[in-house]
Amino acid sequence: MNLAISALEYISDVKNGNITAEEFIAKTLDQISRHEGKLHAFISINEKALDQAKAVDKKIKSKEKIGAFYGMPISIKDNISIKDGKTTCASKMLSDYVSPYDATVVSKLKSQDAILIGKANLDEFAMGVATEFSAFGPSKNPWNTDYVPGGSSGGSAASVSALECVASLGSDTGGSVRNPASFCSVVGLKPTYGLVSRYGLISYANSIEQIGPIARKVEDVAFLLNHIAGKDPNDSTTIDNHAQDYLAEIDSGIQGKKIGIIKEMSKGAGLDKNVESTFWRAVDSFEKLGAKIEEMSLDMVEYTVATYYVLTTAEAGSNLSRYDNIRYGYPMDLEGYEFKSYISKARRNFGPEVTRRMIIGGFVPSAGFAGKYLLKALKVKSKLKKQVLEAFKKFDFLISPTVPILPFKFGEKIDDPLAMYMADINTVTANLTGIPAISVPFEIHNGLPIGIQIHANSLQEKQLLQAAYALQGTTSLPGVSL
Repeated sequence: MNLAISALEYISDVKNGNITAEEFIAKTLDQISRHEGKLHAFISINEKALDQAKAVDKKIKSKEKIGAFYGMPISIKDNISIKDGKTTCASKMLSDYVSPYDATVVSKLKSQDAILIGKANLDEFAMGVATEFSAFGPSKNPWNTDYVPGGSSGGSAASVSALECVASLGSDTGGSVRNPASFCSVVGLKPTYGLVSRYGLISYANSIEQIGPIARKVEDVAFLLNHIAGKDPNDSTTIDNHAQDYLAEIDSGIQGKKIGIIKEMSKGAGLDKNVESTFWRAVDSFEKLGAKIEEMSLDMVEYTVATYYVLTTAEAGSNLSRYDNIRYGYPMDLEGYEFKSYISKARRNFGPEVTRRMIIGGFVPSAGFAGKYLLKALKVKSKLKKQVLEAFKKFDFLISPTVPILPFKFGEKIDDPLAMYMADINTVTANLTGIPAISVPFEIHNGLPIGIQIHANSLQEKQLLQAAYALQGTTSLPGVSL
């Protein structure tokens, strides 16, 4: 049985009786069993998955109404709540937390007979670019286990790349879906802010984070988006997309479309030469597809990483204040402590990156410093948004490398947080402005994947997926060899 099939191929095969959900889930669990020891893409596995697959097959045989996913195995990043299962955020602080409810995206998948195969590993509370900061150990890159899979949705991307599921849901606050998608040679979409409900996503930075799909094919991402997008009464920031079909006309092509090359993301000292040469080959592919290419500038990009970390740490400092070991936490004796010393001791279970961001998040909005940091960051965000909106008056899409560097080895950047943060420079713009962006696998260089990023204007996911699908059609990439 071929586990490397796309989501749409899986559905077709189950519909036609070529495979059963039980057979595919059993094979998937076997794949997980054989490779998890070295990959660690998951924090927990759904022990009821095989029984759920049998129930799907029973519905098919009895000709009951069946959901659109037909028992497809999907991994869920472990900061997205699943009822009666652990949702740890890869943190010791929530190591025993069991969610009393499903996230909206989880409810939608369950209602369509998806099987949630397991909770994927991540950087603690989604703070990181390498999945090195998980309290339960790092995830490894399936292409080379000496290298990071990207982050913070590293477990999600690794599980898809390693054929441990067909697709996954991650969260993207500054590139956390697109970065690991690029590093693991899969497709990752960060939707327009508000297109997908965040209800049940454990908050890091509410104003810019977004749940997004990860899969091996662009058409599979479109299929998932069809089923998770839309208005949610539990999330007041959500948008009514009028049940748009993102899969329809996905093969329309990009003949005559205008594409802007973001100069600040495709040139400069921080750009790896191999990534740069790959990017220009992608530009050539776009031109051969009939697009009109022109270089353009977003000069506020220079300030985006600093802006992102000022704003997100301020929100993280507020969001994570609830983890005081009184409302949420782990067993720890109260005796012998006064209130503040107890909380201080309990919070020592946070990892180094979460601790660093919480400290910064308490500082940047504080009295005497808010004007110097927080308000300036908000001004940059506003100016960046204006520049991006102006650019989309001229261009249909904006492109860049997804990440300016190749996947790096474990430990290579862990002691230099500023160098690690700069890996976000090409991805944070989409989050700060709320626009959609997608990473498409394009080349493998010395065994390490390189992805290309495409941006579109707000709510233009349909056109964005058409462009991504067109680019995908110019490549013929091998699957990972485990």
